[in-house]
Amino acid sequence: MTNDREPAITRLIHIIDKPALWSGWLVSWLIVPMVLALVYEVTARYFLNAPTVWAYDVTFITYGTFFMLGSAYTLQRGGHIRTDIYYGQWSPRRQGMVDTLCYLIFFFPPLIIFLFVTWDFFWTSFLRDERSVTSPWLPRIWPLKAVLPTTCVLLLIQGAGELLRSIHAWKTGHWVPRFNPVSATDRIEERPHV
Repeated sequence: MTNDREPAITRLIHIIDKPALWSGWLVSWLIVPMVLALVYEVTARYFLNAPTVWAYDVTFITYGTFFMLGSAYTLQRGGHIRTDIYYGQWSPRRQGMVDTLCYLIFFFPPLIIFLFVTWDFFWTSFLRDERSVTSPWLPRIWPLKAVLPTTCVLLLIQGAGELLRSIHAWKTGHWVPRFNPVSATDRIEERPHV
């Protein structure tokens, strides 16, 4: 939690962390309709001999949404894969320097390009009211495509927080603590405490 005694940079980073924490918490609930659709499909298919035309699409769309929109939350929690052979041995100052450079060179430029590309991809789909032609159910597909630019925005916001966190570590030799960091036991919080 933030308080008035924390440096301004720490308060700012914690404010930037909030959208990722809340979006992760909200998106985590998509697991419920996904599991329900799968259970219904298995029950209908194997016990009632009445497979559905919609269950695959529902699980495909909810899992895709769950995976994409959860990426900013995973970034905030420090849960993305990192090659740790050297990184773990470095001082926080060196880690911060490497992270800062990596965010500026490898994270932000491709993500900004991806945002523009996926916005056009979504907008064209929305204007055409595009539907999935691979399914007899023909669900609207543009809501799934809207997830792509939304993910980019959430990642850009969280990336700004991570960049500030890295710059702070580079300058001070100390990392700004995270809200709800991944614990050693991978404890799952019911909801973010922000």
